[in-house]
Amino acid sequence: MTNLVSMLCDMIEDSGKRALVVGMGVSGIATAARLRRAGWTPVIIERAPARRTGGYFIALFGAGQAAARRLGILDAMHNRTGRDVPADLDRTGRSRPGMSFADLPGEPWIVLRGDAENAAYSTLPDDVEVRFSTVPTAIEQDDDGVTVTLHDSAAGTSVTERFDLVVGADGLRSTVRRLTFGPHANHLRRLGYMVAACGYPGTPPGLAPGQGATLLEPERSMWVFAFTDHEPTIMMTYRTDDVDAEFTGTPAERLRAAFGPEPLGIMLEDVIAAFEAADDKLFDSVEQVHMDSWHRGRVILLGDAAWCVTLYAGMGVSAGFMGADLLGAMLERHPGDIRAALDEWERALRPHIQYYQDNAFDDRKIFVMDNPWEIRLRRFMPKLARTRIGALIAKRFLRPEVMERKCTDIVGDVLAKLPTPEHERRSVA
Repeated sequence: MTNLVSMLCDMIEDSGKRALVVGMGVSGIATAARLRRAGWTPVIIERAPARRTGGYFIALFGAGQAAARRLGILDAMHNRTGRDVPADLDRTGRSRPGMSFADLPGEPWIVLRGDAENAAYSTLPDDVEVRFSTVPTAIEQDDDGVTVTLHDSAAGTSVTERFDLVVGADGLRSTVRRLTFGPHANHLRRLGYMVAACGYPGTPPGLAPGQGATLLEPERSMWVFAFTDHEPTIMMTYRTDDVDAEFTGTPAERLRAAFGPEPLGIMLEDVIAAFEAADDKLFDSVEQVHMDSWHRGRVILLGDAAWCVTLYAGMGVSAGFMGADLLGAMLERHPGDIRAALDEWERALRPHIQYYQDNAFDDRKIFVMDNPWEIRLRRFMPKLARTRIGALIAKRFLRPEVMERKCTDIVGDVLAKLPTPEHERRSVA
């Protein structure tokens, strides 16, 4: 009877705990839903005036699929991988059979970012409060909780509220990180590349409906990501010696300069024009976030705010699902000790995220290569893979050991190896 009373007291105590989740992207929504399942009362705030409806290509590897399944999210998504053989193009319009991202080991799901956000949102209970046009402007914490000043930009008002936990899931240039851990410059690491992305209405010239494509040149590339049941998305990426200069002028001007001085050709002219006309588009530098710790007291960073591994790694959404999944589990393991839960969460997750970060620059060569030799090797990859020697070369290029780490159910393995929590042992006794 004593053990039962103790368990009930723990449950009542947990159900009253409030968590502020900053950012309504994939990581933020998944975290809020998982916290609610763990007995918390999450409040989500989002800078934008409404939920985003757009999104570009993302890959969901096995590690992310397993976490999404435990979160109840995976069943609300489906693999949109295109079935047609992609084209490898050049500026003259010459075309040969190419490779797609889905050809990588592990057979990642190819989806849209909006798919992941909508799926996560479908698991969010109706009683979770969401406030749009709202940002934190001050965060102060003590041993018992966190005091946060919240500014509603639509109403022009501010309020101060108390929370037991603050989760910064607000992206690469996180406000929570800046307020709690210091300036962005202390944590952002530029890789020297730019990326542009947008949706494409219809079918790009020279391609069949549903067909993807790549245009590969040294230190720059253009990708068309095709889907089975959705219009394609475009990604252009290139190397630069001066990231700051890339933010002068319009993005379309910078893209034309980056892919010049040669004539762009029909395909590049078309996709850059589509980018220029798009309402929903991305143009940004490729950066990583490096932190000595992802949490300080009762404030925790998650997703790109904590560890952005770059889009080249293809693990952004997967890592966000993993972080949300494991955070909820650790808070359940330590119902009366938030700091212990956060310590164990980071200790278990960090080695894997660090591995993704360490390999991200080499993963870049999947998207943009350094020299003509690498491009030629990439083009011959399908033929090479059919020979014994070629298969060894292909294996070195595709680095299956990295893909294996992306496909392993990391959170499941972590949880399986943990000892039974003391409060659960007491309940059994």
